[in-house]
Formats: sequence, C-alpha cells, structure tokens
Amino acid sequence: MEELKPRPASCSPFTPLGFLERAATVYGDCTSIIYNNTSFTWSQTHRRCLQLASSVSSIGIGSGHVVSVLAYNIPAMYEIQFGVPMSGAILNCINTRLDARTVSVLLRHCEPKLLFVDTLSQSLALEAISLFPPNISPPLLVLIQDDYDDAGGSNSSSSTVDSRFCCTYESLVEKGDPNFKWIRPKSEWSPIVLNYTSGTTASPKGVVHSHRGIFTMTVDSLIDWEVPKQPVYLWTLPMFHANGWSFTWGMAAVGGTNVCVRKFDASTVYSLIKKHDVTHMCGAPVVLNMLSNYPEIKTLPNPVQILTAGAPPPAAVLSRTESLGFVVSHGYGLTETGGLVVSCAWKREWNKLPATERAKLKARQGVRTIGMTEADVVDPESGLSVKRDGSTLGEIVLRGASVMLGYLKDPDATNKCMKENGWFYTGDVGVMHSDGYMEIKDRSKDVIISGGENLSSVEVESVLYNHPAINEAAVVARPDEYWGETPCAFVSLKNELTQKPSEQDIIQYCRAKLPHYMVPKTVVFKEELPKTSTGKIQKFALRDMAKTLGPSSSSSRLSRM
Repeated sequence: MEELKPRPASCSPFTPLGFLERAATVYGDCTSIIYNNTSFTWSQTHRRCLQLASSVSSIGIGSGHVVSVLAYNIPAMYEIQFGVPMSGAILNCINTRLDARTVSVLLRHCEPKLLFVDTLSQSLALEAISLFPPNISPPLLVLIQDDYDDAGGSNSSSSTVDSRFCCTYESLVEKGDPNFKWIRPKSEWSPIVLNYTSGTTASPKGVVHSHRGIFTMTVDSLIDWEVPKQPVYLWTLPMFHANGWSFTWGMAAVGGTNVCVRKFDASTVYSLIKKHDVTHMCGAPVVLNMLSNYPEIKTLPNPVQILTAGAPPPAAVLSRTESLGFVVSHGYGLTETGGLVVSCAWKREWNKLPATERAKLKARQGVRTIGMTEADVVDPESGLSVKRDGSTLGEIVLRGASVMLGYLKDPDATNKCMKENGWFYTGDVGVMHSDGYMEIKDRSKDVIISGGENLSSVEVESVLYNHPAINEAAVVARPDEYWGETPCAFVSLKNELTQKPSEQDIIQYCRAKLPHYMVPKTVVFKEELPKTSTGKIQKFALRDMAKTLGPSSSSSRLSRM
C-alpha cells in the first residue's frame, strides 16, 4: 500500500462553489430565491452567477484580488456569494450598520478592486470613500438597485445613477457570459472569503478563510442541524455575518428556497413564515427575544426550526420561544471558524424533563460538531483541560478544518490565538460539565473580578432575563473603590408595562436568586442596549459607560441614563 499515492483524480480541491452547479442540475426548475413578489429558479441563479463571474473577470479581477460588498439580504447579495469567488476573487462582505469611518478603515485595509453597494447604503459607501487619503485609489463602485419592490415592478432601473458608480449590478450581470467557465481554486487552501469580526471586544480584524475550510463548514452545518432537502429558509441572519454562517452556500447544496428580506421586525417575520411556509431560520438570541415578546403573537401552525448563536441565550428566552412552536437549536462559533463548530446535541431522554430544565440544558453550547477535530476548555496558563465540574473556568480552544487561515496583515494577532501547540484560542471563557458538554460563561474581557472572585456576567444576565419586566439585559464591570470591580447591570424594559420596576426592585429580585457578591450593585435603565449588526450586545460600549459613572463605593448605587 505504500506505493499508492495521491493522484490528480483524487486531489480536486474542496470548494463550496460546486454546490450551485449541482443545484442547477438537480433542482433546476425549483425556486431558489424569493424577494417580495419576485422569484428565481436554481437554473436562473446559476446562470446569473456565471454571468456575474464573467463580468467581474472581464474587468481584470481575479486570483488574489478582493471584491467587497455592502448590501442587505437581497437577491444580489446571495448571488455575489457565488459569483465573486467564481471569478477567482476573494469576497469581503461588509457590515451595513457600521459608520462611514469604520467602513473606510476596512476598505483601506483590504484594498478591494471593486465594491458592490446596495442602494440603501449609497451615502454610507460614498462618505467612506471620501475619507480615503488622496494617495489611495478607491475601488470601482457598482450600484445594486432594488429592482424588485413590493409592487413587483422596477422602482429604480430608469433612475439616474450617480456618476461615481461605474455601472449598475444588473447591467454587469446582463453583459456577462452565461457559459463562462468559472475559476476553480488551484488549491483548496486558496482564500475564498475575508470577513471582519464584529468588534464586540476590540477593533475588527480581517479573518481569511480557505475554500477547504468553508466547504467543511458548510457540509458540517447541514449535517449537524439535520437540514433536509429543499427547506424554505428565511434570511433573518445577515449574509454579511460570516456569510450567513455559511448557509448561503448550504442552501444551494440542499436545493433550498432562500426567502430574502431587506429589513424586518417581528410582524414581518411572522408574516413571511405564514406566506412562504418557512421551515428554517437563524438568528442571534436578540431575534428570539424579539419574536417571543411580540404582543400579537400566535402559536405557529407548523414547527419552524431556528438556529441561534452569537451570544449565550438566556434559558427564559429559549423557553418562551419554544412555547410558540419554534424548535430551537443552539450552537457556538466565531467569525474565525466560519460558522458553528460546537452545538448542543440533543438527547432523547431530555425530552422527558420539565420545560425549564430542558431550556437550561439547551442554553449550553454543547459538544464539537463532526467537522471539528477537537474542542476543549483549558487553563490558559498550563494549557491543561479544566475539571469537568461545570464551575471551573477556562478558555475555549478549538482545532479543525474550518478554523481560519489567519488575520489579514496581522501576523502577531494570528500567532497570539493560533498557538504552536495546535490549538486556536478563542478568548471565550467557559466551563466543561460532567457529561462533556461545554458552556460559555463570558468573553475573557467580560469576566468581572470582584474581591478576588471571578464572576460570570452571563449568569447574572440569565437571572435578569427571568424578570417579567425586563426585555434586554447586560452586565459589565464597574470600578469599585473597595472590591476592585462590581457588577453593573444595563437593562431595557418591555414596552407594554403599566408599572415599571425601580432599581431597588431589580436588585432585590437578583438578591433572592444569586450569591450576594454576584448581585448588581448598579442598575442603569436604557431605552435600548447598543448592539452590533448581528444582534450581539456591545459590552465594550457598556463598559465605557460604566467607567464614566466613576468608581462606586462599597454600598449599592443606582443610576439612570
């Protein structure tokens, strides 16, 4: 057997781009995309992506070049996930909720040759470009007009296009060759996407993923979530967030229907679920909270699978969501893994437990998915696994095929988290339970050290979310003259309240359910908590607010902002 070696026939590079070609053959006449009153079939989507790739290639863009996109969840955004890398270029999806200064910084960092801009992001993109120094050439700009309005007709195709845009998206697609032979990667290690982290703890970093990593992530996600053939998938998760946790390519693999939605609220989501018989959707816990707190809510006629990640979901929110007919799956991943690599694999015997117990179990992140080689919780100093006691804190570490190639132009940051011992250090703090399931307790920067005790903000937040008047909650450290740090709770209240709780009410509520050292010493009421575009509460912004309050004394202080 030693004579048998890899040969060209067995060494085709893994890439998720081939899923589209197969979808056009297997599901050619089936619906691929629905947006308002417009729909496409998989044959049409395949053809349009080839045309897009052809046009991008004809401009002189190809291997090693970056192409950026600033767009919402519309058909063009979905097509770009395939069309750009099919030209050989590297796709960079930019968060639409960033400010112009940050967008400008990201564009200058990744140096794209081309920038696709959603019509609703025109002013953002143009302002970002205006901030470029005179010696830096901006990318070519392509305007994505929203040609598929609610009335089903074109609402912008005849309107004047700003001269700073070289052309429109549709004109670029139309002039492309539908028989274009798309550029397959020479190596499965070639980069396919560049995504910037959401910046919950620091400034965004550019994460580069390979074709191999994204292929593994996509197939792994479909298996782990048990996605059947031809699901109806509602895009409540931004495609710019880790390419929709790689489900952009995953829906092509299973011939699913992509229900696109530019912006949404609870009413829109429930309306689309009913109209299109939605079977699957994803979202951060904030989406679950929004759906379960909708005042006009009715139990779903058919179960809808919803996958949540991005922040530890409070058990109370999970329980409320499932009571409405949603089947919640919970996982854990990072921009650096391209999607979810740990999931709370459900055991049948858990179905016999009371709802509150099931919710607590489901709130845990779980075990590695089959595509991840190893996942562990280790002592960051010794590198040894922590005790499986559900209380000893350690750092979550991972290794497997979907871990990133590294951070763009930042070897120091890459080396800091991808150690010589073969592990990727996530910066997330968690525990390992006796059954081998892990649970996140905090980001390492979010752990509160009060009087020498490590205090998990997530545990305090879980108690706060059980309060009947609280809509959102986040806990951060506030400097304290005596204890060093004490918990500072930021909360927003539900709209329909007839009587709002006082600060003291909330503190007393926590005191009845938590050890005293974990009880918030400060409570700050906000209309809404600051969030990233993906629904994660921005703890760093709240930490800054807590610092502006100044050091607290050892007695409880209450604040209102």
